[in-house]
Amino acid sequence: MRLTILGGGGFRVPLVYGALLGDRGEGRVTEVVLHDLDGRRLSAVTRVLAEQAARVPDAPAVTATTDLDEALRGADFVFSAIRVGGLEGRANDERVALAEGVLGQETVGAGGIAYGLRTVPVAVDIARRVARLAPEAWVINFTNPAGLVTEAMSRHLGDRVIGICDSPVGLGRRIARVLGANPNEAWIDYVGLNHLGWVRGLKIAGRDELPRLLADPDLLGSFEEGKLFGVDWLQSLGAIPNEYLHYYYFNREAVRAYQQAEKTRGAFLADQQAHFYDEVTDPGVKALDAWDRTRAEREATYMSENRETAGAGERDADDLSGGYEKVALALMRAIARDERTTLILNVRNRRTLSVLDDDAVIEVPCLVDANGAHPVAVAPLPGHATGLVCSVKAVEREVLAAAESGARTTAVKAFALHPLVDSVGVARRLVEGYTAVHPGLAYLK
Repeated sequence: MRLTILGGGGFRVPLVYGALLGDRGEGRVTEVVLHDLDGRRLSAVTRVLAEQAARVPDAPAVTATTDLDEALRGADFVFSAIRVGGLEGRANDERVALAEGVLGQETVGAGGIAYGLRTVPVAVDIARRVARLAPEAWVINFTNPAGLVTEAMSRHLGDRVIGICDSPVGLGRRIARVLGANPNEAWIDYVGLNHLGWVRGLKIAGRDELPRLLADPDLLGSFEEGKLFGVDWLQSLGAIPNEYLHYYYFNREAVRAYQQAEKTRGAFLADQQAHFYDEVTDPGVKALDAWDRTRAEREATYMSENRETAGAGERDADDLSGGYEKVALALMRAIARDERTTLILNVRNRRTLSVLDDDAVIEVPCLVDANGAHPVAVAPLPGHATGLVCSVKAVEREVLAAAESGARTTAVKAFALHPLVDSVGVARRLVEGYTAVHPGLAYLK
């Protein structure tokens, strides 16, 4: 089976390859094609993968190319993890937003809109090429903003594109661990959009154990989300929100922390990864060791400003291992081998949430088999969550409309309607600021 990884020179690609190395089952991936526009980054990641595979018999063969069409032909699965504009673009997203006093995070608020506006046209082009060159392939999208990009691609690929994210997986794992349960045996009632969802229940042997967690302040305050949001707020919600909702519930504090930080997250990662890619150009350096060191620092500093604002302290060691690569592997196995499983994924709504139309991409538990991912029926969201989901989905639709039409006024509307951008004037200045620094937004007229 052939897997094509778009963004194949990306820093986290070795996580995916590491997961593939552990899969010895029939029908496993035997060939990996890395595609990236940056040949230097491709070479660096290829070195890391070669060292990973050195002692693994029958490791998947790896090839690399800068030709997108060549990479797509013959693919059974396409894993999309591109970053349009690179980490310099992410740093600019943060800088322009923070100068206006609003959030510049890469998937939430103004930064997420800017990232979406320059990513959607590229993602749509990829979707069209997949439909033409590899019509039987399944696309697994990890490109952010994951829900928005998955919806854009679904307009050309239908249900053959599925979005993944490690945030719900990590959240469910932490809750189960605190409750003394095996995460693999728990049913997680999670509903929302990507980076905008809530765990409303966690069933173990048919019994919902979330009320027990919410009723115990010591237990509730002992894990990442309890520390981040505070026990009182979680008890008020009656649910455990995705960590990215900290940007909504504590927006002013988050913006202030990011403004006061020595470096934004994007600037930090740009410098860190530049050092890594420079380091591994030296043939005497062990590429895998350099990658491991860099990854450990990256994971330990994740959402550090938010945790500092909340007084949450350092991340627990168990939360530093990522997880999206395990979701990707489980998804591929379920489809390729008809190994039926349940995963939290980004898929078209169908009739799952009545407040959204059928084509809106949402993030919910799905039953996965050889025919793809099928969202399960869920109870309606409470009013406060419904309002937020509908508001953010409306913004996503304006981003898609702006990307399709190239209308600058529609881009302004997308920014202005977002609940974390509080002014039409700010929205106009954001569009001015972003188009000035991003060549990828030159299409907005």
